[in-house]
Amino acid sequence: MKKLLSLFIILLVIQSCKTSKLPAIAPNIITEKTINDTDDPAIWVNPSDASKSIVFGTDKETNGAIYAFDLDGKIIEEKTIRNIQRPNNIDVAYGLVINDSTTVDVLMFAERERSQIRLFSVPDMTPLDNGGFPVFIDEKDPEMKLPMGISLYKSPKDESMYAIVGRKVGPAEGYLHQYKLVVKQNGSVEIELVREFGKFSGKKEIEAIAVDSELGFVYYSDEQHCIRKYYAEPEMGNEELSCFGGDDFKSDIEGIAIASYTNGEGYIIVSDQQKGQFNIYSRKTNAFIKAVNLSTLETDGCEVVTVPLNATFKNGLFVAMNDEKNFYFYDLGKLGME
Repeated sequence: MKKLLSLFIILLVIQSCKTSKLPAIAPNIITEKTINDTDDPAIWVNPSDASKSIVFGTDKETNGAIYAFDLDGKIIEEKTIRNIQRPNNIDVAYGLVINDSTTVDVLMFAERERSQIRLFSVPDMTPLDNGGFPVFIDEKDPEMKLPMGISLYKSPKDESMYAIVGRKVGPAEGYLHQYKLVVKQNGSVEIELVREFGKFSGKKEIEAIAVDSELGFVYYSDEQHCIRKYYAEPEMGNEELSCFGGDDFKSDIEGIAIASYTNGEGYIIVSDQQKGQFNIYSRKTNAFIKAVNLSTLETDGCEVVTVPLNATFKNGLFVAMNDEKNFYFYDLGKLGME
């Protein structure tokens, strides 16, 4: 009996170490569960009717999937992509130029066990990649070919679209590869490597990547070191602009979401995974503002949009992965960033 009591106390201590001491903020919506292990969300805002927007989320395993959820957290089966071999991170971008009269919104994600990235149009979910784009193809070490993090950047200069891809294991320099999405005359899409950049501390791994397309910056989580910042435009060079926030986290620095408002205002929201909370930074200065407890467990990925979607998400939507095979949806006003 004493042994059982001691074990119970140890488990309580372990759990308390993973739980934020800040007041818990409950989600508005908890999604239906996936089969395996949720990881990273992306939000597509329907330009015709924002109430019909879609939240996509990865379910990472060999029999993985890209789940599509409506704003009530229900799975949209006809828009869910199954039989994906360990999808990790995912992102959405708007207006890939196919020709002079046609643009499409796109969804891109890493398929780790096939060493490739995938590209689909949204909302019809048509593949645009002929089965997938191989990445890190010149690497000799097979472990360095396995993609994890991904984020899309649309250049305000010429509307070119890029995928910035990280991996499970990588070098101290050039951990990230940036690929340009090239549309051929027949409408097919290819990718072209344009640069290798990004430092890595070697402490754990790099997964979460987020791009501020309007201001032209890439942020990524060097998980037990700092949040690193670079220019998103390839011609701006590979110099690191900042390495911030390391002391604000208990251990792993995880998902990054950028809440964008006019005139460069906004916030960078980052998961403090082992502490069970999120750190919020100024989009303009990257200064720490505060932390919030959103009641999630072991959050990997997160995403945000700042436009009103419906009566529930009238201030915008923040989505966080939860370690119970689901995602939590919050009205953005609940984070108290006014």
